[in-house]
Amino acid sequence: MIGNDEQAERLRLLQEEVDQLRQAVVSHAVVDQAIGVVITAGGLSPEQGWKALKHISQHTNIKLREVADTLVRWPASGTLPEAVRQALSAAVAQARGDGTDGRDGRTELSGGRSR
Repeated sequence: MIGNDEQAERLRLLQEEVDQLRQAVVSHAVVDQAIGVVITAGGLSPEQGWKALKHISQHTNIKLREVADTLVRWPASGTLPEAVRQALSAAVAQARGDGTDGRDGRTELSGGRSR
């Protein structure tokens, strides 16, 4: 039979795991929404949107979840941090394969005023 201390520890570990899984579900939903924003803004396929989102995170050194939060808020706020805007333009250009790096204005996305 398991002692009370062992049961309490097991219960604590299971609760911690449930909390982590709940956070993962929320994070996944936000990332999916952000991919949708990137797809809409850049006229990309879902696969290209996912690659672009990863590109933004990697090239801004911002966690994917934070980039996703920023992009999901963008349509309502109308603003993007300059680093994210530039990385988004570059990622869309790369996904389209148009040979631009997104910083010369040839791949400008609408609604992306900086803050």
